[in-house]
Amino acid sequence: MQKIHTYLMKTRGEQLDSEIAAATRIPLEDVRVYLSEMSKRGDIIACHSTRFINGRKIEGMLARVSGYIPAASPGRKPKTTS
Repeated sequence: MQKIHTYLMKTRGEQLDSEIAAATRIPLEDVRVYLSEMSKRGDIIACHSTRFINGRKIEGMLARVSGYIPAASPGRKPKTTS
């Protein structure tokens, strides 16, 4: 589980369970079990998702680290008018 948590911290965003399994080289079934356990503990936020890629339906779990807000992207920001 620590390997999954570290991977999610490095990517700083939502990842599908299949992407996590491929990156960490953990079987997909084990990743799904670990994600559900980590979600119950509150370490991560997970939800079920359906995506259509090239007309194929892909179902999986999206996961991200709980309580993490990524930094603002670089570049100019719009200024507020007074």
